[in-house]
Amino acid sequence: MPSADDRNWFGRVRPRWSLARQLFVLQVVVVALVVLAGAGLAWYDAQQRNEDGARDKVVAVARTLAAQPAVREGVTAPNPSATLQPLAERVRLDTGVDFITIMSPDGIRYTHPDPTRIGQVFLGHIDQAVAGHVFTETYTGTLGPSVRAVVPVYDDAYQLRGLVAVGITVRILTAELREQVTALALVAAGALLVGGVLTYLVSERIRRHTHGLRPAELSRMYEYHDAILHAVREGLLLVAPSGLVTLCNDGAAVLLSMDPGEAEGKDISELGLPQSLVDTLGSGRTVRDEVHLTDDRVLLVNISQIHSGGRDLGAVVTLRDHTELQALSGELDSMRGFAESLRSQAHESANRLHTVVSLVELGRAEEAVAFATAELELAQQLTDRVVGAVSEPVLAAVLLGKSAEAGERGVEVVLSPDTEIDDAAVGHLDSRDLVTILGNLIDNAVEAALESPQPRVEVTIRSTSDGVLIRVADNGPGVDPDSAQQVFQRGWSTKDDGRGLGLALVGQSVRRHRGTIVVHNEGGAVFTVQLPAGSDVAR
Repeated sequence: MPSADDRNWFGRVRPRWSLARQLFVLQVVVVALVVLAGAGLAWYDAQQRNEDGARDKVVAVARTLAAQPAVREGVTAPNPSATLQPLAERVRLDTGVDFITIMSPDGIRYTHPDPTRIGQVFLGHIDQAVAGHVFTETYTGTLGPSVRAVVPVYDDAYQLRGLVAVGITVRILTAELREQVTALALVAAGALLVGGVLTYLVSERIRRHTHGLRPAELSRMYEYHDAILHAVREGLLLVAPSGLVTLCNDGAAVLLSMDPGEAEGKDISELGLPQSLVDTLGSGRTVRDEVHLTDDRVLLVNISQIHSGGRDLGAVVTLRDHTELQALSGELDSMRGFAESLRSQAHESANRLHTVVSLVELGRAEEAVAFATAELELAQQLTDRVVGAVSEPVLAAVLLGKSAEAGERGVEVVLSPDTEIDDAAVGHLDSRDLVTILGNLIDNAVEAALESPQPRVEVTIRSTSDGVLIRVADNGPGVDPDSAQQVFQRGWSTKDDGRGLGLALVGQSVRRHRGTIVVHNEGGAVFTVQLPAGSDVAR
């Protein structure tokens, strides 16, 4: 059954023509109309030019003849025809006009191509010529319709003595016009043929680009694609080879924190994106699941290059929000660290318990009690210090877990004497951001301290008049001053393996809370984070 789109206003089924074929037919009709209209105008112009040329010719011949002394003398001779007829015929043959009639002021012919017409009255208007004016008209005389000019003949005293009429018959003009029209028709046919061929080539190009689809199908496809682009939550960008963004769907606008339509038509460098993401979008390479950080999101970026017919059409960029997953992954890593710390502590406790039991079995009870008491005091010392200084449970848990994990690797994690903070001071801060900031700073410090003979990390957390201060210092090799500004970019790490993400997440969390973070060397690297009190989280 034909659809509603396949029927015209009268209910008849439209031909199932593709857009290319419809445009071809339309263009052929337009070209044909233009060529025919041009040919018609050219024919009309040629006709007018022929008539104007004929008028100019007969006027020039008539004036020239009227000014000849032989004519001026002949019209006053006793027998004008005897003198003027041979002259008129000679001039007629030389100039190619159809008739030359020399007559009296009353219109009596002295000459005529047909000698039998001599002495008869001239057929046509002569009043204006008698009044002294050069007069032209198209009139039907003895030779048929003709374009003629009538000129007065004056003597030396400027008295009217006769009239000269020169004419070209319309059939001669028509024959000349027919020759011009034939050439014009050939030119029009050639123009129509060339226009048809060019139109066919254009329609074939359109057919290739539209894949033979009809207008209704193209319209539906556009509507479906537009609906899909606005419906999907993933971000989608189309970037031209020049770097201009040609399409940005709603999902991409949300993920890039901009208004829909703001990105389209702009260069990727003008969107306010991190430089690493700008470099990736303009690199011209294919990217698979590459992590990039904006001010408030972790994005998973995929880029596919588009090529068609050997031409570079740009790139399709998809963006997925990896923020929540990255946060959950960080929390999972923290929980794994805590579990690993508990496992190691359980293992150490089992070893110590075996030692105590062995001492008891050997009859050395006093030594067993002393050993157990010393180990209990050592294990409880850090816990008491952390819980006493940091009442906020999330920070305390992170410190205890990271301290145990670092201790298993041979790194000592200590709290500075001025560490003291309560729940109220950090109540406005997101607990996940606290875990991200403190956990990643300690991990980074532990990695750096491992290069020292006596690895040590000092942590400071305290309330200030400006908010909350977090300071993590290590006794490692420090940070190169030239790269101090790059440590918070994705890919920087103490291992120089290009996979660092921890410090980049720290920088993102600090920016989200409108805080500051600085790094300098003081025996080792020192990272200082200042989070303002009561700051609103930037989303």
